[in-house]
Amino acid sequence: MPYIKRTLSTVSIAALIAAGIIAATTGIASARVVCNAEGDCWHTDQSYRYGPNIHVDVHPDSWYFHNDWDHDQNRHWRGHHEGRGYMHNGVWITL
Repeated sequence: MPYIKRTLSTVSIAALIAAGIIAATTGIASARVVCNAEGDCWHTDQSYRYGPNIHVDVHPDSWYFHNDWDHDQNRHWRGHHEGRGYMHNGVWITL
């Protein structure tokens, strides 16, 4: 019986250490949904700093799923674009 208790303790401690290592090394997701004042919204994989003349609202990536994109008259979903940039008048502007 003492052997089983010691084995369970060792396994429990090892599991806690492994969970701690995984939690410490897992990076925070940086995906975002960005919308401009014109109502264009797009997905980005990075957190960017836009210049002071570019007015955007940045939302967590899950924000996309909480909107009814088919019936929203004020916002328009735009496809994913490679690289850093923003939408302006429905056109992707690369920075």
